[in-house]
Amino acid sequence: MKNAFLLLAFISLTASAATVPNVPEKKLASATIEKNADQLTALSDEVWRYAETALKETRSSKALADFAEKNGFKVTRGVASMPTAFVAEYGSGKPVIGIMGEYDALPGISQKAESSRAALETGAPGHGCGHNLFGAGSLGAAVAVKELIASGQLKGTIRFFGTPAEEAVGGKLYMLREGVMDGVDVMVVWHPADKTEAETRSSQALLDLEVEFRGRSAHAAYDPWNGRSAVDGLEIFTHAVNLMREHVKPTARMHYAIVSGGDVPNVIPEYAKVWIWLRDLEMSSVEEMLARIRKMAEGAALAADVQSKVTLRGGDWNINVNMAGQQLMHSNLTWLGPPQFTSAEQEFAKEIQRATNVPAKGLSTEVSPFEPKPGPAEGGSTDVGDVSWKIPTINLSVTTAPIDAPWHGWPVVACGGMSIGHKGLIYAAKALAATMIDLYKSPKTIDEIRKEFAADVKDSKFKSYIPDGPPVMPPSK
Repeated sequence: MKNAFLLLAFISLTASAATVPNVPEKKLASATIEKNADQLTALSDEVWRYAETALKETRSSKALADFAEKNGFKVTRGVASMPTAFVAEYGSGKPVIGIMGEYDALPGISQKAESSRAALETGAPGHGCGHNLFGAGSLGAAVAVKELIASGQLKGTIRFFGTPAEEAVGGKLYMLREGVMDGVDVMVVWHPADKTEAETRSSQALLDLEVEFRGRSAHAAYDPWNGRSAVDGLEIFTHAVNLMREHVKPTARMHYAIVSGGDVPNVIPEYAKVWIWLRDLEMSSVEEMLARIRKMAEGAALAADVQSKVTLRGGDWNINVNMAGQQLMHSNLTWLGPPQFTSAEQEFAKEIQRATNVPAKGLSTEVSPFEPKPGPAEGGSTDVGDVSWKIPTINLSVTTAPIDAPWHGWPVVACGGMSIGHKGLIYAAKALAATMIDLYKSPKTIDEIRKEFAADVKDSKFKSYIPDGPPVMPPSK
């Protein structure tokens, strides 16, 4: 069934790409984005400077929501029990097209907009995934579409979803659960990257766990026999996890941080905790890993004569790729042509590559070919995955950083605070707006996308893994 929908979508949308539909509206949207370019890049730089981590994006969220409000959107703040989540809406009736933006930073990777390692503030957060660009670029596209609805050239509703905490608890998961995204016909989204493409590769499914051990304290020298070390349980557990690496599929991933491991050497630690993420291509495989992890925690606790507790904190599904939607996006990338960078920007990128010991290839200046069979996910998870199993979702990647430069690191922070990132967000805004225009102008295209989506999710066993209540970051103890 999937191949049949792909063939029909490819024939239909490749033919439409040759004639480039809806060009007048797309040119108007691009002109609006260019007119707003200085404001959008200033907004992105503001969020870049704030660099607020998950669920703490107070100023970043306000800056984006205020910008939407000033541009005529009805803004609802603090949705889904998250003060930094919001929805900006304009228009009425069908179709309802959604677009998502993120704005949370990562801890500990503060960086100046320079091509060598130089923290803006030592130990502070930084936008090592480019989310400052993500939120501003998506909002720029939403404003361009809003202008066309306001002038009567498009009919329907545009909704911008300000989604916090993607790097941690996954704000989109809570927005889905609370019905904030109900009624959306098609969702569009982009992400900063080292290439420009309509993304046909999925992501990894993920489960987020904390494993706790509780023992009994005692003096480590005077009477250690009276104690039972929680750290002993933790060490046995992590050793078992590392042994398991040989006996899982090559696509599986397990990574953890020891959040609590005792306080002082002369006290037998009565409490220890490890925070661990499990990933693989499909959720069913991750569930199998979870069952083994539970046994390991029990066994480690028995061996150390302590108590163990495994808590499932949440999870992200792998992205359900909608090929009809991705082909539509690709047709608009072809129309736009690839992003262009100056020789100075290319040299900036090469300096970063030399500093991080990767080939000095600079920045990608091409649109990647459409890949209907791209192979397995390369790594990484996102709460966009859950959205894609509830709403047909179109994904875009745009060059904002050097080829193969380390992600979630200072190179991405550096590029996100200067012209390389700025060009990427403006390009993304144009591509997103053009794709949304095609959706508004062609009910048939939306039907094709939704028919493929219905076939994909028909036999799925989708469920959300988030716990009851509002999202919270795990305490250190």
